[in-house]
Amino acid sequence: MLGKVILEEAFALPRLEEKTRWWAGLFSTEPETHVKEIQDLTDIRLKHADKHGVGYTILSYTAPGVQDIFDPKEAQALAVEINDYVAEQIKGFPDRLGAFATLSMHDPAEAAAELRRTVTQYGFKGALVNDTQRAGADGETLIFYDSPEWDVFWQTCVELDVPFYLHPRNPTGIVFEKLWKDRQWLIGPPLSFAQGVSLHVLGMVTNGVFDRNPKLQVILGHLGEHIPFDLWRINHWFEDRKKLLGLDCKKTIREYFNENIWITTSGHFSSTTLNFCINEVSSDRILFSVDYPFEHFNDACDWFDNAEMSTRDRAKIGRENAKALFKLGQYKDSEAKVI
Repeated sequence: MLGKVILEEAFALPRLEEKTRWWAGLFSTEPETHVKEIQDLTDIRLKHADKHGVGYTILSYTAPGVQDIFDPKEAQALAVEINDYVAEQIKGFPDRLGAFATLSMHDPAEAAAELRRTVTQYGFKGALVNDTQRAGADGETLIFYDSPEWDVFWQTCVELDVPFYLHPRNPTGIVFEKLWKDRQWLIGPPLSFAQGVSLHVLGMVTNGVFDRNPKLQVILGHLGEHIPFDLWRINHWFEDRKKLLGLDCKKTIREYFNENIWITTSGHFSSTTLNFCINEVSSDRILFSVDYPFEHFNDACDWFDNAEMSTRDRAKIGRENAKALFKLGQYKDSEAKVI
């Protein structure tokens, strides 16, 4: 399929190459290749895209990124540097490349201001944030974005009409020591990513973020971080137990997924799982993605182009949903026939 859109695609700052190499050594079987690919924005990446029918890519800064920095001034300075850097790098490729804003999430008003700056000045397509923000003198405070004080930020997302991608990051500090230190092979895609993001987004649901900001759009990667597979059970307990005990969500969990939450295929290339998600949340709320360079274009694109689904669903998931959500104009092969 030509003209696919992908939107969980990472990059790193070249000046932080040694840190990138250290991170790569924790998970990559080819760390030097990973370093080379993640620091490239417009060469290797676009060659892969051309080969595999990807017309438009939305870039985002690699995890844990700014969410790992617990000094507010340092975090904000790095976020601004990253946003200015990627804007400069991609400005010559408006029909191929876009970007999500990188944000320090220490302060709601500051995060809102930087989001507004990047969307209005650079045309960024929204924001991608790596789960909770580390804070406090020792980095042990975790800032969630589900309390009313964060509504100034969520209202800015709504006003600008851009989505927010809630992406995972690795567990740190006391959370790492207590839960994951003796189970380190479960960190990342096997379990910790889904656990962290699921807690955060369900906190947004139960603490009223979507009720107070009903037009807010939030994206979850990796086919929904396990939540779609528990939708029946979550709905059953919310509606038949928790609401009788005081939970005051105005809608059902299924309605929030219908109206506020999107999921992507990033890093999760299973036809069985995708078709399950189509049945649970519908193809109207699913977006194709790769998760490059943590995953490979050929694995994602060859799978998706040949997965068993209707032509209509392939078109919606592969590009049409993204074109509408991000208000994309013409880009490479954006109108190509879907087979």
